[in-house]
Amino acid sequence: MLFYRQNLTDTQLLDLYKKLLKPRLIEEKMLILIRQGKVSKWFSGIGQEAIAVGVTAVLDSSEYVLPMHRNLGVFTTREIPLHRLFSQWQGKANGFTKGRDRSFHFGTQEYNIIGMISHLGPQLGIADGIALADKLQNNKKITAVFTGEGATSEGDFHEALNIAAVWKLPVMFIIENNGYGLSTPTNEQYACENLADKGFGYGIESWIIDGNNILEVYNKLSQLKKEMQEDPHPVLLEFKTFRMRGHEEASGTKYVPQELMNQWELRDPVTNYQKYLTEIGVLTTELDEQFHVEIKKEIDENWAIANAEPEIEPTYSGELDDVYEEFQYEEYSHNSESENIRFIDAIRNSLEQSMWRHKNLVIMGQDIAEYGGAFKITENFVDAFGKDRIRNTPICESAVVSTGMGLSINGYKAIVEMQFADFVSTGFNPIVNLLAKSHYRWGEKADVVVRMPCGGGTQAGPFHSQTNEAWFTKTPGLKVVYPAFPYDAKGLLNTAINDPNPVLFFEHKLLYRSIYQEVPKDYYTIPFGKAALVKEGKSVTIIAFGAPVHWALDTLAKHPGINADLIDLRTLQPLDTETIFASVKKTGKAIIYQEDTLFGGIASDISALIMENCFEYLDAPVKRVASLDSPIPFTKALEDQFLPRNRFEETLLELLSY
Repeated sequence: MLFYRQNLTDTQLLDLYKKLLKPRLIEEKMLILIRQGKVSKWFSGIGQEAIAVGVTAVLDSSEYVLPMHRNLGVFTTREIPLHRLFSQWQGKANGFTKGRDRSFHFGTQEYNIIGMISHLGPQLGIADGIALADKLQNNKKITAVFTGEGATSEGDFHEALNIAAVWKLPVMFIIENNGYGLSTPTNEQYACENLADKGFGYGIESWIIDGNNILEVYNKLSQLKKEMQEDPHPVLLEFKTFRMRGHEEASGTKYVPQELMNQWELRDPVTNYQKYLTEIGVLTTELDEQFHVEIKKEIDENWAIANAEPEIEPTYSGELDDVYEEFQYEEYSHNSESENIRFIDAIRNSLEQSMWRHKNLVIMGQDIAEYGGAFKITENFVDAFGKDRIRNTPICESAVVSTGMGLSINGYKAIVEMQFADFVSTGFNPIVNLLAKSHYRWGEKADVVVRMPCGGGTQAGPFHSQTNEAWFTKTPGLKVVYPAFPYDAKGLLNTAINDPNPVLFFEHKLLYRSIYQEVPKDYYTIPFGKAALVKEGKSVTIIAFGAPVHWALDTLAKHPGINADLIDLRTLQPLDTETIFASVKKTGKAIIYQEDTLFGGIASDISALIMENCFEYLDAPVKRVASLDSPIPFTKALEDQFLPRNRFEETLLELLSY
């Protein structure tokens, strides 16, 4: 292994050595403790410390780095107090996740480190979002994100590289090619000769670097960083290295040929660099011994601190209160004159006023810029707000959602428009596993609104007509909003944008241009978790949201003698159970009307809640009316049969006569 110091001073050379030595000595301690049962799981980075240390040493402390399982050197180079890391690994309160997630599955804004989730890929999109925020501020900061050779097979890897290339984002994509994805060797992971070659396909500069040579890592990245600061662009870096331990300690390394282990042991990044420094007279035996003693003392003292910390005492409130970022709702009342506008105009009005109000708000989606979006909601927005804030995206929903999370991490608000709610399936993972869980896991908000044009009645077929709110109402950490009227659409969307939590905002396409209402011209908000009583009566409670609210009104107009409470839920998470229960206790009968298919829909949960909380007040079984349990068809006759409009009237009359 050849080392070239270039212009580095003796002090810098020794500093890099100490940074390399520290994670190695910590790991040696952890391997003992895991055998003693004092640490539950360990992902070893022995043999590849030079990458984590070199990358982090090149970055300023204010620049974000997104590490993986075995990048202990990132955390130690950022000088996180060791007792906090030890507490994290023991699942104690002084860690970073309050015992809710393990090992390096956490982030910390204090040290500008954003850890991965087990699905790996989304963190690459997060890096795009962080870098986009930096680029919008023109602060010349660089973002570095780690992944392994196995995760380069994930779609998020390709999506994130494509976004970074198209938007010229200053991201260092770090591939630690350590030979195996758990036990699967590289020749079963990809067919190209080098992973760096994938960069060319995206128009990205790429390099292959010896990941075990700390000076090659540090010097090459220092040069690249300067170039990226002068001319923002992404770089793909493949670091050739090897994992000397198992994927995690329990898996072992029996699947690795011994000759391969022997070969890479000779390329150990710590011992080889130690020999080099000794040979050039920078490191003496005495100084090396001093470093070892100092670091081991620090490790033992901090382990004692963490070990003395009590175990976590669980409480229901402690867990439930951290699912969402605290949101202090601020009510804005309207004072101005109103105008009779369509549902779609109310959405546009909210977006426009929010863009002026929040200078850090960015809207992203397919064809939303000059074209104005599939439904023309953002038409002419580019003229008003510029292409930096109204951003056309490639067709890659998953990475775009993750990019929204990165924007949120770095001080921005994000709106992601799904061209159709159906397409959210390709962005499902980052919504339910990243946005939804980040605050609970490590206290980080996800200030992202996902707009969801949804619903049937337009003969658009199975892939453009779904109303899929039930995919998200059962996911803790998400808020789900589903207005039926223009007035509510504007006020609730304003609130969604103000809320620092992730919000799925459903907009029924059939209502866009068919429903008109008087809507105030100025800015106003409506609180979440407050249903609207559209009609008031005593004989039956009708609970609906979205288009079924209007379908219920049509049915009631056809039967003027029916005396009903019609509740428009408006928000599904949080759900206004108080209004539901009060109405059911008054009327004694309840029917829940949803457009989604019946089994597993939110109507089932509302029915169960009524049975559990209002059973003694009921004069009849709770009824649910929904679409057929089939995919939604295209032809009008089939779609009319699929949708619940005709079945609702029949079921309502049966309930009233019970």
